[in-house]
Amino acid sequence: MTASLRERALDGERLVGVLVRMPAEELVEMSAIAGMDFVLIDCEHGPADLIALRNHIALAGVHDVPVVVRVGEDDRNQILRVLDQGAQGILAPHLDTSDDAAALVDAAMYPPVGSRGFATYSRAGRFGQTPPAAHKDWFLENTLVLGMIESPGGVAAAAGIIATPRLDGIMIGPADLAASSGESDPPLAEAIASVNAELAAAGSLRMDIVGTREGGEQAFADGANLVVYNLASSLMQHLQALAAPTR
Repeated sequence: MTASLRERALDGERLVGVLVRMPAEELVEMSAIAGMDFVLIDCEHGPADLIALRNHIALAGVHDVPVVVRVGEDDRNQILRVLDQGAQGILAPHLDTSDDAAALVDAAMYPPVGSRGFATYSRAGRFGQTPPAAHKDWFLENTLVLGMIESPGGVAAAAGIIATPRLDGIMIGPADLAASSGESDPPLAEAIASVNAELAAAGSLRMDIVGTREGGEQAFADGANLVVYNLASSLMQHLQALAAPTR
């Protein structure tokens, strides 16, 4: 059986993915064919229609590419439905406290770790064909649980957030962190470095969002375990370059 995204990340592979917003069926398929390790679908800043999301997850599955979904803030019902449709991971925004992190883990994990509702008749359980015990064991072991630190409060509480049992790692949201920081808060670069230092000390996964291949290479060199390209930003740069040829 193919190793899960969580297993590969914890085994030390450097993994590369793309952040897409629905509708993006062709971009999902093109990303898979191009060799991306995963697709991150944005249901926070993009449409969160579950039927469309299911289609995107199923299409990625045809190419054996796992999907992580960025859900809305504090939305445990969406977390349940996303995982039932076969996503391998959750990325939750705006973790400001260790309680936020604990609530994320509780929503994403089956008992006894969390309180995610149990069902095997969904797509994730192969419509009831996976034995209940095997289904439960696989998701307890392989659900990738990631959160985002995006505020000065989250930066200050980073050690406690990162120490939350069964929280696999963190992606910093640099845009939100910059927007929410004031004159009395640490500069953006300093805040990011402090969170990354806490992740390294704890041995937790770090996912960086970048816009270019050079940015991805720098992120890996600096200690990131997963890199995700902001595909909208990358495509806009490419399109702008194409729109301005030498004439």
